[in-house]
Amino acid sequence: MNLSYWEYKSWLTNVDFTVVGSGIVGLNCALQLKRRFPKAKILVLEKGMLPQGASTKNAGFACFGSLSELLSDLNSHTEEEVVNLVKKRVDGLSLLRSTIGDSGLDYQVLGGYELFPEEGNLFEKCQLKMPEINRWLKPMFGADVFSFKTHDFGFQKVRDLCGFNQFEGQIDTGKMMEALLQKVQTLGIKILNQVDVKGYFEDQNSVKIETNAFTFTSANLLIATNGFASALGISNVQPARNQVFVTKPIKDLQIKGTFHLEEGYYYFRNIDQRILLGGGRHLDLKGETTTELNSTSLVQEALETLLKQTILPDVNFEIEHRWSGILGVHTQKKPILKQLSPRVFCGVRLGGMGVAIGSLVGRDLADLID
Repeated sequence: MNLSYWEYKSWLTNVDFTVVGSGIVGLNCALQLKRRFPKAKILVLEKGMLPQGASTKNAGFACFGSLSELLSDLNSHTEEEVVNLVKKRVDGLSLLRSTIGDSGLDYQVLGGYELFPEEGNLFEKCQLKMPEINRWLKPMFGADVFSFKTHDFGFQKVRDLCGFNQFEGQIDTGKMMEALLQKVQTLGIKILNQVDVKGYFEDQNSVKIETNAFTFTSANLLIATNGFASALGISNVQPARNQVFVTKPIKDLQIKGTFHLEEGYYYFRNIDQRILLGGGRHLDLKGETTTELNSTSLVQEALETLLKQTILPDVNFEIEHRWSGILGVHTQKKPILKQLSPRVFCGVRLGGMGVAIGSLVGRDLADLID
């Protein structure tokens, strides 16, 4: 692309901070940079027409981990690490709400439910460990987080008792990102879309950034691309595709809340009299370790079967939209927040909890700058 003198002068000259990725992390990073350095020139680069990874593609769960998911985390994390993960998610949700406002997020606390298959011992394990998990989290919430109750949503092929989290909520993902984008642009922060960063080279005074459209220099580079981070040489974070679909409106839909199955690998919720259902990457972990934004018959058929046989067994439905989002995961769920070199920084690996911790990671990424 041959850019004009005016384009280089207005957008690509004397850039103090370049943020790669216009998702939750990138935009919150840009906001914090503007608070700390009001006169700085800040540029955000986004490879997609809209935020490409998961920020506009997630399910809108304002959650911090189901009971079985926290138990699963204990297989690779200490008790202290799990509690700290929950605290970061809670603090991140609080920051998101204060940044956007509950009305701007369409934030609703309808509770989070965990469904258990009729076979297997996961249900008993969760019942056994629940008092201990509640004891760990009670200082944070001031009450027991998890309990068990009978569900009355007409589900089949699951146990009558389900787990319940009284503090779990849901948001409208589109409204959240619209509000963040508007807030950033109102402050004079520039965003360029469909610009894919291919690499960078750092010298003593600046970072030379090569994209698919142009090359320019910036005083500092901050990488907030989460699931795409490995493309820029950041290890210990893998892409993980999550496939999702949403039905057409369903008359008299009574299901309200956020729902988890199989340690969080399946999840669904109500939205606009529809059911949004996603997950299933555990059916093909190797195949879903990808940045490709397409769908597969294996996962889509499993999702449809789950919807037909368990969630809406006696209801006719039609699927209206299908899509995929890319998470950044690893066996360790603590985000990678670090200075890679004198002028390059990163905030990635949100572990499927981008809504919960994205605001916090973005703020902390900006605060790595001296």
